[in-house]
Amino acid sequence: MRSKFSTLIPLVVALCAAVGCDKKDNTIKIGQAVALTGDNSTWGQSEKNALDMEIAKINAKGGVMGKQIQLISYDTRADATEGVNVTKRLVSDGVCAIIGPGQSGVAIAMTSVTEPANVCFLATSATNPKVTVDDKTGQVRHTAFRTCFIDPFQGTVAAQFAAKNLKLKNAAIIYDVGSDYSSWLGKYFTTEFIKQGGKVCASEAFRSGELDFRAILGKIKGSNPDVLYIPTMQKEAALIMKQAADLGIKAIPMGGDGWASPDLITLGGKAVDGSYFVNITSLEDPDIQGFIKDYRAKFNNDPVMPNPVMAIDALDVIIDAITKTGGTDPAKLTNQIAQTKGLQTLSGVFTIDPANHNPLNKPAIIQEVKDGKFVYVTKFVTQ
Repeated sequence: MRSKFSTLIPLVVALCAAVGCDKKDNTIKIGQAVALTGDNSTWGQSEKNALDMEIAKINAKGGVMGKQIQLISYDTRADATEGVNVTKRLVSDGVCAIIGPGQSGVAIAMTSVTEPANVCFLATSATNPKVTVDDKTGQVRHTAFRTCFIDPFQGTVAAQFAAKNLKLKNAAIIYDVGSDYSSWLGKYFTTEFIKQGGKVCASEAFRSGELDFRAILGKIKGSNPDVLYIPTMQKEAALIMKQAADLGIKAIPMGGDGWASPDLITLGGKAVDGSYFVNITSLEDPDIQGFIKDYRAKFNNDPVMPNPVMAIDALDVIIDAITKTGGTDPAKLTNQIAQTKGLQTLSGVFTIDPANHNPLNKPAIIQEVKDGKFVYVTKFVTQ
């Protein structure tokens, strides 16, 4: 006859595996939910490279609290359903926290797993406010954090830069109605641009997967805009700018951090020259030059911004929480991360706002595409 104790052993072992508390395990398991294939893989692969490089350095120096960090990375393909599957696998693997994802829709879907499991994630470039705050209840999502700024901020930055710095008056907007990122950025830009005294003379929507934008660009051309705001990912933005140039539209193109991929230039060619976009960080940021040098030396190319830097920021936050709580219990780490204040991370001093789990005082970078390159223009703080 089995004793009560023998019956409980499998349960205890399973529970410890689920919360990373196995004392015999000499590793700290940190998950990564990242797009390694598909249209977002340019950022995802660079993000994984950066984390692998940084963790190797930490482990070579003895790890954290005498334990080696093990990064467990799974491919979300930038798909919400796959993001949920990946999160379930990571929780089952016993990770103490998750770095990523980079996409708002994926992050929001992941909360259906992280909230009941009480395992937190730190999104790298998921900028929609609904990632960390449930728009239906208005309550902060306990396990959702991010290291990047949010869409209302970058939409406001773009509108203020267009109106104040570029002195532009008439905006046309073309956005992806199937993307929360794109739709909401368009709305935030519109609100602020009008507030700044500008006029939105045209607003046209398309659906994800479309490649021919000439019909809606034809409508936009007739409104005579001087700025064309394109809050999409790099592929659609490049095609839109190329087709706009073919139609003779002279408006200055602007966009968000979704443009920050070499694919924008490869696909758009000369048509993207003279465009501006808001980014979370850039290669020229003086605070990250040591990281840039190390990344180039190891991988023989540049990191694709901003995800690698935001991922290392997330790693810094998790390690800080592990050190302060003295372990890897996911629930304790979640509570500690919400209290992060004045932590020096790769991109600068990092503080979490406990009311919404967003970083405080995060400046934006304005970049221009010039002669086939991304050029740093300025750091911009909303006014």
